[in-house]
Formats: sequence, structure tokens, C-alpha cells
Amino acid sequence: MKKDLKTKSKYLSLILRHNPDAGSVVLDGEGWADIKDLIHNAGFTLQELEDIIANDDKRRYSFNKNKTKVRANQGHSLEHIKINFLETIPPRFLYHGTVQKYVDSIMKDGLKKQTRNYLHLSKDLKTAISVGSRRGNPVILKINALDMYHDGYKFLISENGVYLIEMVPTKYITIEYR
Repeated sequence: MKKDLKTKSKYLSLILRHNPDAGSVVLDGEGWADIKDLIHNAGFTLQELEDIIANDDKRRYSFNKNKTKVRANQGHSLEHIKINFLETIPPRFLYHGTVQKYVDSIMKDGLKKQTRNYLHLSKDLKTAISVGSRRGNPVILKINALDMYHDGYKFLISENGVYLIEMVPTKYITIEYR
């Protein structure tokens, strides 16, 4: 993705996940923003929105069926956003990327969603390493997701394949990679 488009993508993420006021747009209860508002109020062109969505390697965004609205697929910190994610049976293991400074706290208190609506888990090490690398040397946590599911924990999955959950207790976490 070109540098200008990458900057615009980060701005779109801010608007659609955390602060719609930054782009003078309104998000409905499922996180959809009107394309016209993003063009007129936030300074995007339709071509930029199409390019961002088409070229985003993590498939963070989606258009609605008639391409009049766009939303972030997950990662929201806004409490009023309630996307109807599909409930799913997870694979045996899922992964979470973090950095060393958080490991002691996680191993003591479990993984928590912090300011987001859900905790994000990856189905593969590559994605977890990428996530953990954003803040330094990654530490990859292996989550025994299937045992969690059998113990009554509810897993959701976003449109782009990210597993979502409220929290992960320490008994399901092991350190996979440092």
C-alpha cells in the first residue's frame, strides 16, 4: 500500500473503530458509516476507500452489499457498536501476539480485552507474530481454545477470520514463542 494510502487507512481505522467524530461521521449500531459522509466530511474519495479496502492485507474493512456504507470488521472500542458476529467452534489452538512487558501480568490475570469490545485471537502464528511485532519483539501466547469452548466460553469470528472473545483465563495460556 502506498504511503499516502497507508496514512488514509490509519485515519479510516481511527474513524471506524474508535472516534467517528474525528471524521465528522456517525456510525450506526453495527459500525456502518455512510460513504457520502466519509467523502464529504472526512476527505476521502470513493477511489481511496475502494483502494484501502481492496489492498488491506488484514481485510480490516468491508463495504455493505450496495456499496453505500463501510465499516471496520472488528477492533472497535466504542460500546454502542454491536456487530452480529457468528458464533463458532474454534480450532484446538489460537494465538495472541504481545510483548514481554505484558507477559507477567497476562500470566497472572489472563488476557483481557482492555479498551476494545473483544479480545482478538489469530488462527496462525504468522499473524500473531505480526501483531506482537508492532510494539517490539513479539511474545506469542498459545491459547487452548477448544478446551475453553468445551468449558463454556463463547467464541465469535469476524468477517475477516479474527477470533473474538471477552477474555482468556491463565489456565488456557502457554507461552509459545519469545
